[in-house]
Amino acid sequence: MIALTEVITPFLLKDAEMIHYSCDRCKTPIDSKSDIRYVVNLEVQAVMETEEFDDLDDDRDHLMEIDELLEHLGDVDPDQLGDEFQKRRYDLCSSCYQQFMKNPVGGENPSRLDFSQN
Repeated sequence: MIALTEVITPFLLKDAEMIHYSCDRCKTPIDSKSDIRYVVNLEVQAVMETEEFDDLDDDRDHLMEIDELLEHLGDVDPDQLGDEFQKRRYDLCSSCYQQFMKNPVGGENPSRLDFSQN
């Protein structure tokens, strides 16, 4: 009789060898046996700061505050808000990792000074 592990083990090894990684930025294949692969985990949360409630005033008009908040939210495009929470994972090669660490949020790099050729 054949043991179940003798049947399952070759399939597990075959699947492990079939995992191929590539850089999500430049699409270069990453050999998991010889290349370093950098994993970037990104979490994005929608956050809205509220006022501190240190000075509770019982004479406040709570309905008016809610109305003002709803008016403010009415000015916001719902498509711009997106999901409240998103989690993403990216694989990067060594070169793209270096670039990412220099400018992680992708903002414009400060302009360099251009000197005249006197």
